[in-house]
Amino acid sequence: MARMTAAEAAVEILKREGITNLFGLPGAAINPFYSAIRKRGGLHHTLARHVEGASHMAEGYTRAKAGNIGVCIGTSGPAGTDMITGLYSASADSIPILCITGQAPVAKLHKEDFQAVDIASIAKPLTKMAVTVLEPAQVPGAFQQAFHLMRSGRPGPVLIDLPIDVQMAEIEFDIDTYEPLPVYKPSATRAQVEKALNLLQESERPLIVAGGGIINADAADLLVEFAELTGVPVVPTLMGWGTIPDDHKLTAGMVGLQTSHRYGNATLLESDFVIGIGNRWANRHTGNTDVYTAGRTIVHVDIEPTQIGRVFAPDYGIVSDAKAALELFVQVARERKAAQTLKDYSAWAASCQERKATLLRKTHFDNVPVKPQRVYEEMNKAFGRDVRYVTTIGLSQIQAAQMLHVYKERHWINAGQAGPLGWTVPAALGVATAVPDETVVGLSGDYDFQFMIEELAVGAQFNIGYVHVVVNNAYLGLIRQAQRNFDMDYCVQLSFDNINAPEVNGYGVDHVKVAEGLGCKAIRVFEPGEIAGALEQAKKLVAEFKVPVIVEVILERITNVSMSGGDIDKVNEFEELATAPGDAPTALLGG
Repeated sequence: MARMTAAEAAVEILKREGITNLFGLPGAAINPFYSAIRKRGGLHHTLARHVEGASHMAEGYTRAKAGNIGVCIGTSGPAGTDMITGLYSASADSIPILCITGQAPVAKLHKEDFQAVDIASIAKPLTKMAVTVLEPAQVPGAFQQAFHLMRSGRPGPVLIDLPIDVQMAEIEFDIDTYEPLPVYKPSATRAQVEKALNLLQESERPLIVAGGGIINADAADLLVEFAELTGVPVVPTLMGWGTIPDDHKLTAGMVGLQTSHRYGNATLLESDFVIGIGNRWANRHTGNTDVYTAGRTIVHVDIEPTQIGRVFAPDYGIVSDAKAALELFVQVARERKAAQTLKDYSAWAASCQERKATLLRKTHFDNVPVKPQRVYEEMNKAFGRDVRYVTTIGLSQIQAAQMLHVYKERHWINAGQAGPLGWTVPAALGVATAVPDETVVGLSGDYDFQFMIEELAVGAQFNIGYVHVVVNNAYLGLIRQAQRNFDMDYCVQLSFDNINAPEVNGYGVDHVKVAEGLGCKAIRVFEPGEIAGALEQAKKLVAEFKVPVIVEVILERITNVSMSGGDIDKVNEFEELATAPGDAPTALLGG
């Protein structure tokens, strides 16, 4: 046993639980914890410029690499409330992050002390556990339980609130004998898997819907093996994008109202059986569930029992961790293949590939100002198969999901359900911290970029290099498009004549000057022929200076992006479609 402060015990537990990186801001009520970090050593701390930014950095760090858990730290009061958006985003997408906040002394908690807020009650609906630790001796147990909960069942965030006097109190604690608690994850039974495969085998045109739970479970390889054994095409959800390479012969495209492919929606509508694994039937994927489910048998596999039947009642449900389920699916499929009892779905798979080769949206435009489709075409060429894209919400994200290509799990890192503006810059910094030797590319519209643009200084200070593509139409583009239903264009214009930057007049903010003022490099592009060179230059600048490098492309002000208001069979294609091989990206028919 050793005598140490409760804060020091917490720091030692962080290290024993595998934590190496922290993101946060010190403050009076959390200073004892920072003192423990400095005294105990072994943890790298990145100083954010905004506490919400720190929470999104922690999210990006978790999402980038299997086994990672991002940790964000703030002081009392507004630091905790600022991190609520990060907790919401993490909770919505089943992402474990640990939020640690300082707090007023225990004796002052009921006295409306300076910056004393009941952050545990505020955070409780958005976390797996939110607790203000009132007894110093309970600090080790609180941290041990936090990691247990974050890793067990459906992953998610935890908040631990530490009063300043609790942090400073000395306790007896033996870190040498500390062990993480066993992780609990439900597992499918063989009988359940047999039944699901029997239902599949009764179908003629089956599909696998691969959700983000497969990525959380680090089970993408098993998914691909299961698809190949059965010959069943795969539809990744937006959160599951990358579980199977875009150019795999069994990739059928994404389905949905917005972040979808024409061929993906067409294939889903042709299917007669769908097995969803690690997905939650999100509205932007299903649209009107009557249309989505009509004429097809649905099987749902999810780690969270309350997700089964939440959106619609499946024909059969299995509560299981995606990896545990897929291990059994692969085992049983192998046995049936060896016994030659698996149905041949090659004709169905070939028809899916035919749609994939022909139902394409046009990307090759030479217009000035630039049409956004051309930006994504050039990004595909410039960044190749190993790039990790990071983005959140808006027309930029929707059209990118329609036109970019992703080939590996955790290479499309996206705030799916919450979609907070401003998420991309800090999340990309978290991703680049987790995988410093890989190509990380953030993608933002101008408004997302402006929301937390100050976090670029973090990348400059700590040499966290990545490329950030900003598609600038000086509009709240997604909201502007939605306002067409109300016959208005109201409070969504970001354009103004900048008296200090006539070169961007009509587009308002000079993002190049702002980025340079924050210690980064920036390139502005006005013509489509300049995009490829700018992206190549950006990669070289990241390698040379190890700071964020912004490539801003000035777009046409208005582009209506393909989407539907409610049904996946009624997507409105505002722009002309591909009519020749050069109009669109490679058809991705690979083997």
